Amino acid sequence: MKRFHVHVSVPDLAQSIRFYSTLFGTEPAVTKDDYAKWMLDDPRINFAISQRGGAVGINHLGLQTDSDEELEGLHAQLQQADVAAHAESEVSCCYARSNKYWVTDPTGIAWETFHSLSSVPTFNGEAQPDAESTAAAAACCVPAASTTTVSARIPVKSAACCS
Repeated sequence: MKRFHVHVSVPDLAQSIRFYSTLFGTEPAVTKDDYAKWMLDDPRINFAISQRGGAVGINHLGLQTDSDEELEGLHAQLQQADVAAHAESEVSCCYARSNKYWVTDPTGIAWETFHSLSSVPTFNGEAQPDAESTAAAAACCVPAASTTTVSARIPVKSAACCS
């Protein structure tokens, strides 16, 4: 069964943990100095936040699978959407080791489909970065834009109700 994934970059981790813990009615399943994650069943979501020096807001969206077979099924579906996918095998990021595919939707939002294999002790699986390399480590969750370009544009109608 798939789980929707949202990763948001935040300016103040402690303040955001308080807010989202109140919103979700539970504390995070994972809390680190620069990261927190809620694994909710209602709604079924993997909601993560991080404070790693990147732009504040949606970092990426995704779908988490329970198996590599389910991950490959999602990859096959994405291939039918005529988008370039970037594969990563046993990559460490967000305190987890995962197999994943990255694509960019027609609006430029990065989407990750992934199957987590295990946890790792640091954000990117390596030694804790020093202050100079924090910005580089923050980018581990989204591959370079050039690797996930959209090859087919799908028109999206705008709606006045939500703007």
